[in-house]
Amino acid sequence: MKHIAVDGLNVAYFDQGEGPVVLLLHGWGAPAKTYRLIIDHLSSYCRVIAPDLPGFGESQEPSEPWNSARFAEFVKAFAAALDIKEAVLIGHSNGGRIALHLLGEGCNFTVKKAVLMDAAGLKPHRGLSYYYKVYTYKAARFFFSLPLIRSWFPNAVEKARQKRGSADYRNASPVMRQSMVLAVNQDLSHLLSNVKASTLLIWGEKDTATPLCDGQTMERLIPDAGLVTLAGAGHFAFAEQWGQCSRVLDSFLKPTP
Repeated sequence: MKHIAVDGLNVAYFDQGEGPVVLLLHGWGAPAKTYRLIIDHLSSYCRVIAPDLPGFGESQEPSEPWNSARFAEFVKAFAAALDIKEAVLIGHSNGGRIALHLLGEGCNFTVKKAVLMDAAGLKPHRGLSYYYKVYTYKAARFFFSLPLIRSWFPNAVEKARQKRGSADYRNASPVMRQSMVLAVNQDLSHLLSNVKASTLLIWGEKDTATPLCDGQTMERLIPDAGLVTLAGAGHFAFAEQWGQCSRVLDSFLKPTP
């Protein structure tokens, strides 16, 4: 991987292949190397640039929590540092959420085509079990943070966090945990109608993290969008159904002779 200083942070990134630029934004807890299938395939006819976003992989963590809008500002600075004038924007999961900021609010490079794969960005569909876990954790955190109680049970808050939090949340540093909370609570549905790029949506039929209905909503609200559903696949649908996914990407991105 290459390294570059952006916004005062040491940032690692892949830069592979020649041709039209593809800027790939990874998901939460899945650094750029997770997407080698896509990077290696598209680099046969594109220049694929895939950064480890700050706080992930080999890139330096920000000093304070960032929401997805701040990550989008970073992507603009990263693109400027590499002198990217035009790019196909690909975002998976949280990378899709960041891409929606760039597509819906405008950015400093031209985006004529975009690919959103199992993208986040819409208000999560949460049941009663989610709210039960959240509020019981908050109650436990308050109780066990009381000075006297804390002296008796010094590790209780951490144990509650480990029990209630998702794997991504448990494995994150304090700064990145707060960044995750800021990100997942944002609803970007108001930006969808602003997206001007021709947008390919690739979704796993059985995705439970960002369900298929999110992709259907994006297809309905993004003016020039088409949805491809990968049967039987989950949140990492591109890897689970790589054969079909690669053909769809080629159909959308590969230059015609």
